[in-house]
Amino acid sequence: MTRRFSRRRLALIDAGRILWIRAGRGPGHRFIGIWSVVIDGRVYVRSWSLKEGGWYQTFLDDPLGAIQIGHDKAEVKVRALRVRSERIRDAVERGYALKYGTPGSRRYVRGFRSKRRREATLELIPR
Repeated sequence: MTRRFSRRRLALIDAGRILWIRAGRGPGHRFIGIWSVVIDGRVYVRSWSLKEGGWYQTFLDDPLGAIQIGHDKAEVKVRALRVRSERIRDAVERGYALKYGTPGSRRYVRGFRSKRRREATLELIPR
């Protein structure tokens, strides 16, 4: 059975513009801010930069990490799972367009539609 975030934590993630994430368990990564969306009670993230050593590539090598939620930045340990479903990738795309609809965000929302970035969609589950 897949673990789920509590309703309170989902609401905080959904309401927040930035999710603080640390990939992997090693000392080489710090918390950085990324975009996230909540779709059907599940948390998804998509990487803009797919560079070696970045958070996405680190999660592929070591799927364990952590996020910080809310104003108190409560730390929650997570596991990252690759999303292969085109239906979910489409839903994530729509979620990004709705959540990040400002004029300055549109360029990035469009960029997240590229094939390589769609393939870099991960689901975060608490552990």
